[in-house]
Amino acid sequence: MPEKDTGDRDGPGPAAIVEVEVLSTELLGAGGFVELRRMQVRNLRQDGSRSRPYTLDAVLRPAGADAVVVVAYELDRPARSGARVLLRRGLRPVARLGRGGQPTREGTTPPVEVIEAVAGILEVGDVGEAGLRRRAALELEEEAGLRVEAGAIHPLGEPLFISIGIMAERLYFCAVETALRGHGPGAGDGSLLEEGGGGVSFALEEALRLCRAGAIADAKTELILRRLADHLTEASR
Repeated sequence: MPEKDTGDRDGPGPAAIVEVEVLSTELLGAGGFVELRRMQVRNLRQDGSRSRPYTLDAVLRPAGADAVVVVAYELDRPARSGARVLLRRGLRPVARLGRGGQPTREGTTPPVEVIEAVAGILEVGDVGEAGLRRRAALELEEEAGLRVEAGAIHPLGEPLFISIGIMAERLYFCAVETALRGHGPGAGDGSLLEEGGGGVSFALEEALRLCRAGAIADAKTELILRRLADHLTEASR
């Protein structure tokens, strides 16, 4: 049966896309923390037709495609009426340097140091629920100087994509209730990007206020804090 290749459609409406076919691929920037895969692809439609080829770029991370985000929290006792959360302060120079000198729409220059949730790459060996919890515990110690038992960490909602247009990365959200005493600079992973970083605690309501005000301007951080607030509300009923 001859292959249909109609290019752009002129019918009454678009057919559903059932697959995207890769015609060729080129790997750019190999050897760094991330790589760029540039592909020539085309859409395969439900009616059997195909689109014309087009370019699709995808950012790959060789160390691991996905990541875990974890928040440690301590409830006020005995009333358990509020919570403190542990975030981290650290370098994120791409927020500034990756703009190519362009200011934000507000005319400001992003800082090189930010406040965000503790997070880390899920490596190849971090398999299953046990691997997720182990990685979350390691990241808390590494980035915020807080030791917790991996078994005490629990999931906080379903994973999701954070930048689905260019990365396949999914974020897995976790939380752990623990005393926040003893957090500090963290051991780090030897990278200069973790120089000067460490844990910093806030009342949960204050952290959410800082998100609303733009002082904490990181999507994964605001999301995990909102999920934690919802979790604590449900648990108190």
